[in-house]
Amino acid sequence: MAGQTALQKAIDLVTRATEADKEKNYTEALRLYEHAVEYFLHSIKYEAQTDRQKDSIRQKCVGYLDRAEKLKKHLTEGKKKKPIKVEGESGKEDRKIKKEKDGDESDDSGGEEVDKEKKAFMDKLGGAIVMEKPNVKWDDVAGLDQAKDTLKEAVILPIKFPQLFKGKRKPWRGILLFGPPGTGKSYLAKAVATEANNSTFFSISSSDLTSKWMGESEKLIKNLFYMAREHKPSIIFIDEVDSMCGSRSDGENDATRRMKTEFLVQMQGVGNDTDGILVLGATNIPWTLDSAIRRRFEKRIYIPLPDEQARFKMFKLHIGSTPTELTHDHFIVLAKKTEGYSGADIGIVVRESLMQPVRRIQGATHFKRVSGPSPTDPNTIIHDLLEPCSPGDYGAIEMSWTDIPSDKLLEPKVTFKDMLKALEKTKPTVNQKDLEQHKKWSDDFGEEG
Repeated sequence: MAGQTALQKAIDLVTRATEADKEKNYTEALRLYEHAVEYFLHSIKYEAQTDRQKDSIRQKCVGYLDRAEKLKKHLTEGKKKKPIKVEGESGKEDRKIKKEKDGDESDDSGGEEVDKEKKAFMDKLGGAIVMEKPNVKWDDVAGLDQAKDTLKEAVILPIKFPQLFKGKRKPWRGILLFGPPGTGKSYLAKAVATEANNSTFFSISSSDLTSKWMGESEKLIKNLFYMAREHKPSIIFIDEVDSMCGSRSDGENDATRRMKTEFLVQMQGVGNDTDGILVLGATNIPWTLDSAIRRRFEKRIYIPLPDEQARFKMFKLHIGSTPTELTHDHFIVLAKKTEGYSGADIGIVVRESLMQPVRRIQGATHFKRVSGPSPTDPNTIIHDLLEPCSPGDYGAIEMSWTDIPSDKLLEPKVTFKDMLKALEKTKPTVNQKDLEQHKKWSDDFGEEG
């Protein structure tokens, strides 16, 4: 299903689910229905352009959810009920769900109202499920070995070796990543989403859980954890967790207080099963978090500014496959010169340096012919490419970049001089006062990552 939209993937899954349903392979049908619904919800949030399209997809979604619930009930209770008739041909998506009983209508209507409300909340939260993996591996994260090991303990090992986590040995249920901006907290979360192949990853922000309607925020939080339990093993990632879990005070808005209370109860409250669920939070200002929230994040890992070895690796990762004249020694010098820079700052330095060859092309008044790999086929060497040069160079031709055909320009390499020029323009975004504040909080409540 590579290259397809979420809606196309959902339709394919529904077709397969219908076929499995007809063949009375209810377990497989249930899995496919649930998987299809996730793609439908993703399509509603990110692909549907008009309200009419969204309503159409949502109506189909409700039908498939109904069928999935009936199959789940049938499989759970083990009753040999006559399968509900699926109308139309196997390729059709539309179907009518037949009632299993003609019982008390008042009870049914009451249950239907509750189901509709729950489905509405699930629809709203469905877009938080990360369908497409970010493709960030552990090796793409420079340094932060302690943080990566802790996340592997909480996410990867319990799934791969469940026998290790029995009895009193339990995986971590809450991990807080804190540190200055741009140090890689969200990037670590992307690596978790990529590496945790068999887990459902929910990426949540405060806007996903807040509502202007009284009581709806609490219900959204409750349904978020309900969905996480239904799809476990699950990871709930909350970026900028301080925006919804700040310290409680006497003058605080009542709706905000109730929302925080519900979050506390769901994370670690009486009667709530948290097995198979990891809550992963990230914040730049951990000292504003409520003490009860702080306690529920069992591991509080400080993500500091990168050290020299990590900065060396970051420069190499950001340069990637771009043609460059940089040597190993050049990268060492750059790593030494960027003391106090965050990972994001280094990314901006590299991006600035990558633009220098483009600016040389724009400002050039003369070009000369050279040999090099073809822009369309790097394996083919051609001898009539053009690169910018000085007017006094042998073979210099006076012309502008607008006169060069698109397949005749040789990409200039990034030089060490380009990197130094970019370094002069880009200043670090984290000051010493911020670092001292994070270090003090880490000494009091956290641990080094």
